[in-house]
Amino acid sequence: MTDTPQPLKPSKQLRAVSGRLRFAMPRTISALILREMSASYGRSPGGYLWALAEPILGIALLSAIFSIGFRSPRLGDNFPIFYATGLLPFFLFVDVSSKTAQAVNYSKQLLAYPRVTLIDAVLARFILALLTQLLISYVLLTGIVMAFDTRTTLEVDRVLLAYTMAATLGLGVGTFNCFLMSMFPIWQRAYSIITRPLLLVSGVIFIYESVPHPYQGWLWWNPLMHVTGELRGAFYKSYDAVYVSPTYVFIFAGVFGVVGLLFLWRYYRDIMEL
Repeated sequence: MTDTPQPLKPSKQLRAVSGRLRFAMPRTISALILREMSASYGRSPGGYLWALAEPILGIALLSAIFSIGFRSPRLGDNFPIFYATGLLPFFLFVDVSSKTAQAVNYSKQLLAYPRVTLIDAVLARFILALLTQLLISYVLLTGIVMAFDTRTTLEVDRVLLAYTMAATLGLGVGTFNCFLMSMFPIWQRAYSIITRPLLLVSGVIFIYESVPHPYQGWLWWNPLMHVTGELRGAFYKSYDAVYVSPTYVFIFAGVFGVVGLLFLWRYYRDIMEL
């Protein structure tokens, strides 16, 4: 006679279930990332090259325009590195927040499966957008430093802090917008209109110290001003960005992220029925 298999003890059952859950989430996120890569970059000729084109053209255009009217930028004497240190973290925030904001709408059909959770969808889009923008920043900053005599120094710890601030801010704002755009589709159009001047008030084409009072105090509340200031301080040793407050940026991002996540969980069923 063959022995019938003995059922696992409760403690072993719990360990087996927790083990499956521990490995299921990374597999699910990896699958969603591959799906997103195929949809975003695999269907058009050039793929990732188009993602590189936008910041390259932006930096080149700003450098060309301002080099005509000014002998040198606000910091240093190289226009490309000055505008790159402003545009690249700004583009990272924009891309991460916009991709995260569309996580539920993009993966709504997949969210019907029990293995795919709301957190999986948000993290998958966040991770892919972040890795893409980090790669773009590395390629462009390295290319500019190698092509020009930028006369800048590099403080790696401050670069990492600036990009961590931008990524966290993008995740927090993106999660909050994910709820609003999923629950109220009109918010996507309204948000794009409201944030159009963001490029002009985030320290991309100027530095904080060049803004007169009282506008300087108003701009301090824009968290992106702290991000661009920190990255410029990492490249320009003479630039002491004393106004930068990473604590403020992380608190701002945390509040928006937590509130957005709580609303997503609370109205998850309503969103799925829309």
